[in-house]
Amino acid sequence: MDDETVFSDDPVAMALRWQGLGAKRLHVVDLDGAVEGRPANAEVIRRICAALTIPVQLGGGVRDLAGLERTLALGVDRVILGTLAAREPQTALEAARRFPLRVVIGIDARDGMVAVQGWTEQSKLHFLDAARGFDVPEVAAIVFTDIARDGMHSGPNLESTRRLCGEVSAPIIAAGGVHDLDDVRRLMEMAPLGLAGFITGRAIYEGTLDLGEALALVAQG
Repeated sequence: MDDETVFSDDPVAMALRWQGLGAKRLHVVDLDGAVEGRPANAEVIRRICAALTIPVQLGGGVRDLAGLERTLALGVDRVILGTLAAREPQTALEAARRFPLRVVIGIDARDGMVAVQGWTEQSKLHFLDAARGFDVPEVAAIVFTDIARDGMHSGPNLESTRRLCGEVSAPIIAAGGVHDLDDVRRLMEMAPLGLAGFITGRAIYEGTLDLGEALALVAQG
């Protein structure tokens, strides 16, 4: 949180920009909420959802069922549960059963171990063990983030992502380290293994990855 880069002071305009370039889904993280343990940017998120026609996926700060319901009421299509999933897996599973295919499990790992509370705390739970506990039909997807690579342009953690795809049947979404089209090509090779997609953020803001080119490449299969 002490090392941040502001790319825009208008999140709604930025969301419309990505939609206009062809994005089929928008991934949003409430960074303040992730650290504070409660959603902190509800009004901005509501305005983003109202402005877009594509679905919005949100993570950060949702730590109980009441918070999940309030977040969905903002117009969010899918909510990512990370800290809650690690600390109270049964509650997260109950959330997925109550709102089937609208809950995504977020697994953020550092050196193979799950980190929580906006990456400020390290658990003793291995990312593969965490994923196995959420391999149920009601879970929309599992987002796997390699913290060491996130925002570093160092390429995604292909080995760990491949291992994860081999361990569970739930759709896997990779995050962290995507830099350019070569990374996209490498990730696409895992589609037959169960990789449903990947999240890109810094790369498209800084221009090392052209979103339109990436979408065109994915569309070609």
